[in-house]
Amino acid sequence: MGRFIARIADFIRETDKLMVILCVFATSYGCLAVYSSTRYLDTLRPLLVQIIGMVVGIAAAIVISSIDFDKYSKYWYLFVLIGVIPVILTFFIGWAPEGTDDKAWLDLGFTTFQPSELLKICFIITFATHLSKVKPTINKLKTLIPICLHGAFPVLLIHFQGDDGTALVFAIMVLCMMWAAGVSWKYFVLAFTALLAASPLIYFVIMNDEQRQRLVSMFDIEADIMGATYQQYRGRMALANGGFSGQGLFKGSLTQVGGVPEGQNDFIFVSIGEELGFLGCFVVLLVLAAIGFRAVNIARNCNRQNGKIICVGFFGMMLAQIVINIGMCVALLPVIGVTLPFFSAGGTSLICMYLGVGLVLSVYKHRNTRTLYLRDK
Repeated sequence: MGRFIARIADFIRETDKLMVILCVFATSYGCLAVYSSTRYLDTLRPLLVQIIGMVVGIAAAIVISSIDFDKYSKYWYLFVLIGVIPVILTFFIGWAPEGTDDKAWLDLGFTTFQPSELLKICFIITFATHLSKVKPTINKLKTLIPICLHGAFPVLLIHFQGDDGTALVFAIMVLCMMWAAGVSWKYFVLAFTALLAASPLIYFVIMNDEQRQRLVSMFDIEADIMGATYQQYRGRMALANGGFSGQGLFKGSLTQVGGVPEGQNDFIFVSIGEELGFLGCFVVLLVLAAIGFRAVNIARNCNRQNGKIICVGFFGMMLAQIVINIGMCVALLPVIGVTLPFFSAGGTSLICMYLGVGLVLSVYKHRNTRTLYLRDK
């Protein structure tokens, strides 16, 4: 018992306490928002799922951070299996929530699980390991081609699963991690040019009718308010209701009756905006920015390449989800089902986000040399 207490004391002493405080604050704020936006359902289940997710996530982050991140890189092949196999299972026994046709979940009986969230964390480890090992020759084509294939694998896998929002998150993570690893800017310019050239093919061949409709409707929200733009139109109404200081917690005229579809999930930012106004939304952005910049700062202070890239991978994951989610909520981007980190309802998303936090804390704790204590042997 004494040794266990000592290890807890070591964690408190060695960990990035500011990062932990920011994440716990964000999650607690999210729990409050989830509770408020689901009160009309007359059930505490969404809130309880968030609280359980937070407790399990924090515990997992503590365990993960206690292990040197180099050990995760050493056993990268295990994380390939842990991340990929559950996703592949969704192609055969996948479950789709009501109102969607993406079988991106696994029904475990007592709860559901979205494997793509776990794949994000496993990919951070495997891709960071790959990039750090080939650092000296990273800008040679014989090195860069396998890197691009590695990065494209999860993007394509999730695309064929039907979750293009998460596929886009993976794509942004890949770009951020490659940039941090030292890939030349010339390759990014070349890739962007190729993407522009291929955009007609993407629009007319790869995208389906529903996706094209969502993209076109984004430029005129009021053109189809009972169809493709209904969710965003209602979301804009809720944000307008909130104004500067909001209508008050538990008093949102749309939030309290479920007037915005997925107001506790993809559109949690809208629910916060209606009840707590611009000020409430500003706090959300401030705390998320602080978490992201803290991860970048840890990366800067780490003297090992794989640790730097792990932190940037976590930052890229957060950045992608924040920009896409808020872009959806304010009708600057089409709705593609991406959650807001630490705030949106969903146990899988929250726990996996804390797994990423655990990796970042591991980099912080083991970034140079471990602090030794008298009892250490």
